[in-house]
Amino acid sequence: MHGYLILIPIFVFIVVLLISTKRTKRQVGFPYVPAKTLFSAAERKFMTELDMAVGLQYRVFGKVRIADVATVKQGLSRSSHQAALNRIAAKHFDFVICRRNDLSVVCAVELNDSSHNTKRVQRRDVFVAQVCQAVRLPLWNVTVAAAYSPEALSSQFQSIIVGTNSAGRTT
Repeated sequence: MHGYLILIPIFVFIVVLLISTKRTKRQVGFPYVPAKTLFSAAERKFMTELDMAVGLQYRVFGKVRIADVATVKQGLSRSSHQAALNRIAAKHFDFVICRRNDLSVVCAVELNDSSHNTKRVQRRDVFVAQVCQAVRLPLWNVTVAAAYSPEALSSQFQSIIVGTNSAGRTT
C-alpha cells in the first residue's frame, strides 16, 4: 500500500505537467505577425534603378530562394541530398533578373552593404558564388551606393550576360 502512496504524487505531477504544457502551446497560438516591409530602403532604391537598367525584355524579382533557382543533383544518398537542400533552402538572392518572355533566370544579383565585411556573411557569399558557378548562373555583386546610374547599371548588366545561352546560363 505504501508503494502506491509514492506513485500518487508522481501521477499528479505528470498530469499537472501535461495540462500546463497544453496551456502553454495554446497561449503561443500561431506566432506570426506581418513583416514591416519586404525590402529595406536601400534595396527598394536599388530595385527601382535596376528595373530601369535592365530594360523591357527583362524582369527583376526580389528575394528569390536559391533553392528556387538551383536544385540538388540526382544520385546522392538521401541524407546527402537533404543536407545539400538544407544549405540552399533558407538562403535567397537579393534579386534575380529573368527574361520577360519565359522568365528564365539570366543573372543573380547580390546587393552588398557593410554587413558583407563580416566573416559570417563572407562565408555565405563564397557559398552563394560557388552555387552560382556550379549551375553556371552569372552572379552580379553590386555595392550599395547613395545613388545609381541606370546607364551604368545597364552597361554592367549587359557585360555580365554577354555569352549566355538561351537558358540564361553562361557558356
